[in-house]
Amino acid sequence: METTDNIALPERVSHIRAADRDIYLVGTAHLSKDSVEDVRTMVERVKPDAICIELCQGRYQAMTQADNWAKMDIFKIVRQKKATFLLAQLIMTSFYRRLGEKLGIQPGAEMLKGIELAEQTGAQLVLADRDIEITLKRVWGYLSFWSKFKLFLHMATGVLVREEIDSDMIETLKKQDQLEAVMAEFAAKYPEIKRRLIDERDTYLAEKIRTAPGKTIVAVVGAGHVPGITPQVHEPHALDELMELPTKSVWPTIIKWGVPLAILMLIAYGFTKGADHGFQNITIWFLVNGVLSALGAAVALAHPLTVLSAFLAAPLTSLNPLFAAGWVAGIVQALIKRPKVSDLEDLPDAIGSVRGFWTNPVTRILLVVALANLGSMIGTYIAGVWIAARSV
Repeated sequence: METTDNIALPERVSHIRAADRDIYLVGTAHLSKDSVEDVRTMVERVKPDAICIELCQGRYQAMTQADNWAKMDIFKIVRQKKATFLLAQLIMTSFYRRLGEKLGIQPGAEMLKGIELAEQTGAQLVLADRDIEITLKRVWGYLSFWSKFKLFLHMATGVLVREEIDSDMIETLKKQDQLEAVMAEFAAKYPEIKRRLIDERDTYLAEKIRTAPGKTIVAVVGAGHVPGITPQVHEPHALDELMELPTKSVWPTIIKWGVPLAILMLIAYGFTKGADHGFQNITIWFLVNGVLSALGAAVALAHPLTVLSAFLAAPLTSLNPLFAAGWVAGIVQALIKRPKVSDLEDLPDAIGSVRGFWTNPVTRILLVVALANLGSMIGTYIAGVWIAARSV
């Protein structure tokens, strides 16, 4: 145990003297009971003016408001095209919840201790992390198409496969926060993910800690962020650039409208080879697109009418970039099996198992949206290539 200014510091605490202020970085393992004790010990010993925690407003509310899920409007989420984003968040939450159950500790317990101690001592609570939605959008927006596809499959595997959590995995994940734990493999393979997910947040956290009120600051952050924060906390950093969403490339728009236009032109061209040839192309388009989208909805255990709606919608929505088969199917599923307040309240327990994702009406709707859209996307590719091959 180190000492500084006659104050004994736990092993995982770093002291930084920045100008005339004392900053104590509590490097926590997010699934460690020792980290909770480190937070309590440091607050008692240095009596800080401010306590910074590695949470944004959204994650803070999700962690502190037990009824937060019950207030969710699933129809609004589907209409605003946020179903897949919410599903990704739930997958991450599920992963960490399983780890917490195995270790016998609530994920983020050291952050909750920081919040509790701020209330008890009157220290200013500072939510020091960047908004999770901005972080994920910056991670996603700077990836190539194939990297996005592989990342989507990696996330989906978190639902479909219940990976065994062994002691080695636990020791590794103790050093990472929730975002990093899920994306660790990709952060290692793709420097762009590491830059947006870890390096940028190191800078953001450092600036929030540097500008926290008072002379004595206790900052509760993941141990993996301490090396990145330490050298940056002495100088000011502009955060505007780190809050900007990626500029949308013109190519996705060209592809989004160009593919449907190309399909329509191929179908029209097919009629120059005879009416039968043209109608066969239309049949291929409707059946391949509809069947694969319906199959996606069926895999999500959707209601038969929902599966039918995916089948009917996919061939049409694939030709209109403003709509998607999954959104239609998701709304139909929500209307048929409208989630109750109890279903929303049960979400934290439901996502603790693979079965729960399929049995809870809320997560089932999200799965319907994601899988019906995935089926339609694959169907568009297969049918388009098939029709193009017949046109040669």
